Amino acid sequence: MAKEIDNYSAFAEVNLSNARSENESYEDYKKRLKQNEGILKLYKTVGRDVFKEMFPNGVQEALQKSEEKVNAETLGEAK
Repeated sequence: MAKEIDNYSAFAEVNLSNARSENESYEDYKKRLKQNEGILKLYKTVGRDVFKEMFPNGVQEALQKSEEKVNAETLGEAK
């Protein structure tokens, strides 16, 4: 029986580094660290399989959709 290969990468394209990037403001840096802390805590709490069900395309896609939603709501309130 052939072993199935799972290429799921929950943290693809997510900057988990604790170092501040060269072009990253201090506020963005602190926000990213807090966000990473929450992501890793959730991953450790629920485990890989549940995390994969929650974020089938990885965390980065969910973060982008969340940011787009916040931006859309902010623009809607500004009108």
